[in-house]
Amino acid sequence: MNANDIKELVLTQRRYFRTGATLPVEARLNALQKLKACIIKYESEIHEALKKDLGKSDFESYMCETGMTLSELSYMIKHTFSFSKEKTVPTPLAQFHSRSYKKPSPYGVVLIMSPWNYPFMLTMEPLADAIAAGNTAIVKPSAYSPHTSRMIEKIIEECFSREYVSVVTGGRAENTCLLNQHFDYIFFTGSQSVGREVMRKASEHLTPVTLELGGKSPCIVDKSANIKLAAKRIVFGKYLNCGQTCVAPDYIYCDRTIKDKLAAAIKQQIKKQFGAHPLDNKNYGKIINEKHFDRILGLMDESKIVCGGGFDRQTLRIEPTVMDRVTFSDAIMQEEIFGPVMPVLVYDTLDEVIANINSMPHPLALYLFTSDKNAVKKVTSLCGFGGGCINDTIIHLATSEMGFGGFGASGMGSYHGKTGFDTFSHYKSIVDKKTWLDLPMRYQPYRKINNRLIHIFLK
Repeated sequence: MNANDIKELVLTQRRYFRTGATLPVEARLNALQKLKACIIKYESEIHEALKKDLGKSDFESYMCETGMTLSELSYMIKHTFSFSKEKTVPTPLAQFHSRSYKKPSPYGVVLIMSPWNYPFMLTMEPLADAIAAGNTAIVKPSAYSPHTSRMIEKIIEECFSREYVSVVTGGRAENTCLLNQHFDYIFFTGSQSVGREVMRKASEHLTPVTLELGGKSPCIVDKSANIKLAAKRIVFGKYLNCGQTCVAPDYIYCDRTIKDKLAAAIKQQIKKQFGAHPLDNKNYGKIINEKHFDRILGLMDESKIVCGGGFDRQTLRIEPTVMDRVTFSDAIMQEEIFGPVMPVLVYDTLDEVIANINSMPHPLALYLFTSDKNAVKKVTSLCGFGGGCINDTIIHLATSEMGFGGFGASGMGSYHGKTGFDTFSHYKSIVDKKTWLDLPMRYQPYRKINNRLIHIFLK
């Protein structure tokens, strides 16, 4: 699709939106139900595409992609009617003969740009929220996950007319053409570098944006933690999708006194969850492409590897790897890893942890394993991060009852459930003034008595 085609597509969607066709709640619910049914219909083909792109097993594909998408769709189908209602708010006494209310309204034509690591879920979940809020949408999936992108295109073309929801495939050229257009809202999930470009281009049209980025998410383990359970849950969260998860624990930051015990438990869990030869495990995924494969290998310091380290270039697989004796000056601590390599750093005091984490860009997630309630309160109060878990990893994003997102370097804005509906809605503040009474005090000529009367009404 060239620049002229993309420009015409945006104009077509804008004309369609202005007809009001997306506003009735019944139309939104019908669209959501149609999308849900189509995903169920093609579930096995979606999983097959994810297997080709990322090596995901059917179970992992359902758990992290189609299952979560269907859950969000079900939630929005159940709640869109109530979310769409006007909400009456208190009116000042001076305007007692009025009704004040907030009216949720769709932005209009929205652009959803999704990444390759969870290519289906991170496309369809924001799309569900955008549809529920009454928008039209142009979806741009990643070129790095072509099989899943084709499935997304197939599903959307079967469910929607192009003036309502449409897909633009391709790479950088198409991204550039899209970002040159005037959208009413842009929702982007991806890297910080591309996020900056999205925000820069959006600013030319004063278009509001949501940026779902990433960062180096710490996993703090203190000496009061249940070491065996912590290791089990850390290994799950870190090596899910071969570490290609924006909220994966990027590194372990543990109390010096329990480091050896924790490292031993993690090695045991890697073997238990992935087998003695992870590269032969059919349920263990792969790195998305050779470029990222080489980047991850370049971050690994062989002298500090204490577990794993093996790889297979032909299959683009890297073993679940642990690095010990790592410091903040090591190469692996200079960027988000986004791969199956886990550095282990140590600390002496919790104050040291908080100071170091706050000296770095705000991470998208933070995980704390502890039995100390005071530690929980201290870390969650003083550290800046998007969201996270206490004594677990990853799972905070698997609910429609809480918003998910980062801030600062890890993004801006959030979505999921009601928060997602709000993200794609503008709330108009409206006062409906009645005509049966018109107080004269606000009109000129002003008199001293006006001030007294106004003061009485505003008390």
